[in-house]
Amino acid sequence: MLTRAVETYLAVRRAAGFDLRSQGSQLSSFAAFSEARKRHYVSTDIAIEWAGLARSVPQRARRLGMVIRLARYLRAEDERHEVPPAVFGAETLPRPTPYILTGEQISQLITAASQSKYRICRATYRALFSLLACTGMRVSEATQLRLDDISSDGLVIRRTKFRKSRLVPLHETAQAGLERYLQQRRPYAPLDDHVFVSLRRKPLSRSDVEKAFRMAVKRIGLPPRRGRARPTPHSLRHAFAVRALETCPDGRDAITKHMLALSTYLGHSKVADTYWYLEAVPELMREIAERAEQFAMGKCR
Repeated sequence: MLTRAVETYLAVRRAAGFDLRSQGSQLSSFAAFSEARKRHYVSTDIAIEWAGLARSVPQRARRLGMVIRLARYLRAEDERHEVPPAVFGAETLPRPTPYILTGEQISQLITAASQSKYRICRATYRALFSLLACTGMRVSEATQLRLDDISSDGLVIRRTKFRKSRLVPLHETAQAGLERYLQQRRPYAPLDDHVFVSLRRKPLSRSDVEKAFRMAVKRIGLPPRRGRARPTPHSLRHAFAVRALETCPDGRDAITKHMLALSTYLGHSKVADTYWYLEAVPELMREIAERAEQFAMGKCR
């Protein structure tokens, strides 16, 4: 009975766009664990016992969190299902402080990435890092781009992290830079339709990108920031998001529209993920505080 309930729950969540590969197998394991103990409804003691089998406390919290969400869904129709308390604490740890690159540092990184002894690598990483910086795309989205995804309107990002597709417009200078790269890339790997290819004439892997980025960081000597934050390829996405937030117009309605548009553009599943930058980046928090102070003083007058 519980196994069937889990299958129904997963089908509904997947129809809503969630992948749930790992969670699906975990919840199926929980259902089998419960039914082996003759429990056909979610029960608090069994849920805590099953979650407690994980090695670390964060893993236990995540396992129990899966069961809690399942139980809330099932209890809406059958109150025999119990919603366990989160006895292992929060599922997720606080997000690490992002490393925000300046415009000058981004230029230096792109220049450093262009110093490979191989011509195709110079062209590939110069184009890739430039594209990440000016669009805020995820590394995985860029490495999965196909030649057919390039249109006159921009780049079509197909079914990415949250199984959604979106269009990323490109400035004319970005379009020109991408075309210059493709003029070198097409004859180098004519049998592969990925936009970005490696020296091996294969699609770029994440490890390829991370290795090239680390080498560029080392060449220009970028230091770690507060909280031991270190630059990664994802820092280019963070830098784009912060620049976009810095251009946010005044006015409550305008700010709301700006944040929603930016969230959609970045491919965030929740607008809260976009608002996170406001609290994670000290420069943005300082600007918010200054504007709040100006607003309060204006009202006092």
